[in-house]
Amino acid sequence: MTDAAQGTDQLPDPNPRQNVTFPSGGGTAHGHLALPPGKLGPGLVVIQEWWGLTSHIATMTERFAAEGFVALAPDLYGGTTTHDGARAAELKRTLPVERAARDLAGAVDFLLDLPETVGDAVGVVGFCMGGGFALTLAAQQGDRVAAAVPFYGLPGDPDFDYRGLTAHVLGHFAERDRTLPVAAVDEAAIRIGEATDLRPEIHFYPAGHAFMNDENPLGNYDGLQARIAWQRTLSFLWAHLG
Repeated sequence: MTDAAQGTDQLPDPNPRQNVTFPSGGGTAHGHLALPPGKLGPGLVVIQEWWGLTSHIATMTERFAAEGFVALAPDLYGGTTTHDGARAAELKRTLPVERAARDLAGAVDFLLDLPETVGDAVGVVGFCMGGGFALTLAAQQGDRVAAAVPFYGLPGDPDFDYRGLTAHVLGHFAERDRTLPVAAVDEAAIRIGEATDLRPEIHFYPAGHAFMNDENPLGNYDGLQARIAWQRTLSFLWAHLG
């Protein structure tokens, strides 16, 4: 029986999906790094859902690498993963925001310092909780992030200050997302435009929350919409990082 079926936590130390460490504000962070076939490519930070650095996130990181990106998924929970909703909510609630911000900033530094990374700016893609962190990281890092792609996630603060954002934004959201109303997405897009003079590219899909997650912990995986969003994401990233 899988962990998703059991609803149990995995508490390895380290998480077996961790394959790299990098400096983080005087400490050390862990993550999953995947290199492209040609060994060189633009840097891409891949930010986890509230489940942790699961096999889904590791696989997504490897898929991006197969498409030519030097992709890194930081492990924001330090080894813990779960497929239980209540436990995931607790992990998200107790995640120190300062530590997450430090680890994500460290991921950008690490990618830009790698000899395999091409260019002086990276992209960032995030899912659910990671979608909010993707926009937050892009605003904090300024022109060191050239493209930000949030999937069904926004910063927790509806009044978040986007003025530091210089990245192009592509957003993927679900029409049947009970946790993130369409109106909230529209409001965020307006706020981004007013703060930055950038017009984010927003797509809504006839699907539910987490429609990209083929582990399907919420039962909302939609293969067709996932493929559409994937192709749009690749085209967008190459347009702004290639």
